[in-house]
Amino acid sequence: MNELQKKLTDTLVFNHIPFPIIINDKNGLITWCNQHAERVFQIQSEAVTGKISPYMNPEKAALSKHSWDKLLHAEEPVRFEDIEIELGEGIKAYTTVVAKSYTFEDQQFVMTIYEMDEADKDDSSSKELNHLRNGLDDSFMMLYFDQEFLITYANPLFLKLSKWTPKRILSKPVWHMFGESETDVRFVDSVITTLREGKIWNGEAKKVKKDGELYWVDLTAIPMQLSNEDTYYIFLEKDITATKQAQQHLEEIAFIDPVTGLENRHRLEQIVNEYIEEGRHFSFIFLDIDRFYTLRDVSDTATENELLIEFTKRLRMYFSDSIITRAGLHEFALVTPLSNWFIEGFLHYLQQHPIYLGGTAMPLTVSGAITKYPEDQQNFMHLIKASYATIKKVKDRGGSAISALTSDDHERLSRKAHIEKRLIYALDRKDLQLLYQPQVNLENGKVERVEALVRWTDSEIGVITPDELIPIAEENGLINEIGSFVVETVCRQLKDWKSKGIDLQISINSSIHEFRDKDMAKMLLEQLKINDCQASSLMIEITEKFALEAEAERSIMTQMKSLHQEGISFALDDFGTGYASFRYMLMLPISSIKIDQMIIQSITKQEKIQKLINGMIQFGKSLDFQVTAEGVETNEQFELLRAMGCDSLQGYIIGHPMNATELEKWLG
Repeated sequence: MNELQKKLTDTLVFNHIPFPIIINDKNGLITWCNQHAERVFQIQSEAVTGKISPYMNPEKAALSKHSWDKLLHAEEPVRFEDIEIELGEGIKAYTTVVAKSYTFEDQQFVMTIYEMDEADKDDSSSKELNHLRNGLDDSFMMLYFDQEFLITYANPLFLKLSKWTPKRILSKPVWHMFGESETDVRFVDSVITTLREGKIWNGEAKKVKKDGELYWVDLTAIPMQLSNEDTYYIFLEKDITATKQAQQHLEEIAFIDPVTGLENRHRLEQIVNEYIEEGRHFSFIFLDIDRFYTLRDVSDTATENELLIEFTKRLRMYFSDSIITRAGLHEFALVTPLSNWFIEGFLHYLQQHPIYLGGTAMPLTVSGAITKYPEDQQNFMHLIKASYATIKKVKDRGGSAISALTSDDHERLSRKAHIEKRLIYALDRKDLQLLYQPQVNLENGKVERVEALVRWTDSEIGVITPDELIPIAEENGLINEIGSFVVETVCRQLKDWKSKGIDLQISINSSIHEFRDKDMAKMLLEQLKINDCQASSLMIEITEKFALEAEAERSIMTQMKSLHQEGISFALDDFGTGYASFRYMLMLPISSIKIDQMIIQSITKQEKIQKLINGMIQFGKSLDFQVTAEGVETNEQFELLRAMGCDSLQGYIIGHPMNATELEKWLG
């Protein structure tokens, strides 16, 4: 201990001054500290002596815009405000430091006195809160509320944006800044309830400026409790009005039809779902302009738009208290509380108020459907499906009518909804079944191929035929799951038969919807590989409608060709009843045609039918297609087809659809 340190240590007055004191040399190195400094800063005098002082040194003085050199030569003490001090264990505080230079034995020293006592160490958090508040005050609109939610403080950023003055806003209740509608009141009540539960509330809030203008903020509301009796609340707000307006503009683009100004189908679904959630009863009206494409053919785009605009005007006039949307090119949907007789009267209104374009009255009529919620259907998709079914029925009768659901419609739609629901359950439990119907090669009399047919008997519904099942599955998107079930089951069956020495090709029916899945071919080849099956043991049957659509979709053609290259063959099913086209027969990898059973069953009734079937067989052979006749039931049909040179037959005269075990026994 040097002489200075001994003198200071022995001078009791320095240890009785109620502030930490540290003495630095001219270079800022610690030469001595008193007992208060040791306790507050949690240091030992001997350990820090000779080290640069972290509490006050030339660098810290410079940061506070004081030169250390000037400090050494100053006659008066220098005060440093808001100096950050570390109290130990990572705790920081802010204090005032008074620095006084002096000379002892021709050496310069700086005495630094820290205006804090040991109690300040425990109160450092409040100082941190003050600095935090100052930072938030500069960045956010800030409001303070007392326990009664009366405004006690509003910072300048809030006052500037909201155009309120302190005189007008202080002591006012929180509701003063929000709208007066029932929705606004419920919103504020929810925020207050959350805060009183001691929880933080965060979200978007719509507020009102002094002049009544609306604006939006991102609001964080925080409850602050200093003691059991002293609670207050802080609102931190960021203005998001510009972002909100941009969002609303995008929503208008997304939800508003640019031609008619009506809300579109996307918004229609939102509206209907909102009504359903609120438990409101309503009529769902769907209107389809009759012969719209004919009207388009005789007009240009501008005239077409004028027609739609004029039609919209009549909808607005007649259904003034209803929500009107444009649901499609020539389709309009309405949500209304109006009765059926009034809705049906719109047809008469159109006759009384015809649309004139270029001085000529347009012969415009509509077909419409009325579906009630919740009496008829219980969700948006079912309302839409029921509407399409009703309109189809109206158009089949000639159109120009608005019809509600009949009891038969209810029964049919109810069954359809029930099938959809049970189908999901059946697929999950793999309750579907595959039956196999044999095909006989007429040249050698052998069964070389069987067709896999999906069958489903539900415990609640009973038997659901493929004619009923497949359209429903295609409509609700479950056809891919059915297709996957068929492929997996067939490949396992091929593996099983291979182990038993049974050499059969299996044909499966496929939907265009399945091939729109880009992974369809990959999935099919993976199943063949998993079960160690030859690709040539599988045939895929497609309809003429499938073929027509596949011709226009390159991705589907690509998948079909890749499967064909692997060895899988394709057959054209139900030939003669669809959209026969020479073009797709040449473009698609088809190697077989199957003449539809409806034609085959008439082969013995008319000579023309026999000539037609003979021509179809010869046509197929000219393209090197294998020709199969479906639905063969009698010996007379059998003999005629064999005489015509048909390659193979399928039908009850050969064998009924059987499960795998029954087929094995039948093959004998």
